[in-house]
Amino acid sequence: MKQTIPIMTKLLVIEDSRFTRDTIKGIFAEAGLVVVDASDGEEALQLARHSKPDLIILDMLLPKMGGELVLQSLKQDPTTANIPVIIVSSLPQSNAERLTNGGAIGYIEKSSLNLMAGGQNLLGLVNGLLKAKGGLTTI
Repeated sequence: MKQTIPIMTKLLVIEDSRFTRDTIKGIFAEAGLVVVDASDGEEALQLARHSKPDLIILDMLLPKMGGELVLQSLKQDPTTANIPVIIVSSLPQSNAERLTNGGAIGYIEKSSLNLMAGGQNLLGLVNGLLKAKGGLTTI
């Protein structure tokens, strides 16, 4: 029996920096995903509940509600609890274990990304995390 791998179609990017948010949106839109975005934690929770994305990219330093509280709220809400969340943050990697224990499937430091070079590094890291955690892929 052939195994099928679900293909993701919708991504929610939660990032307060307009430049970073638009760059990440462009990278994933070019890869064929529908991308919705939020610039603060409160907006993010509303969008996650209503748009039901296949994946969430979450920054930690957000206005109105910080990323860690957003993650906790997402994982406690039955409508969003099963959506994979990847943290993309400028905070050091030392936060990764606490956040993955809190429900994130992975942690990527912004300093490791080369967003201006087309985003292949980001796509590769996200695909690697998704495959390791359940066979999903973005492309």
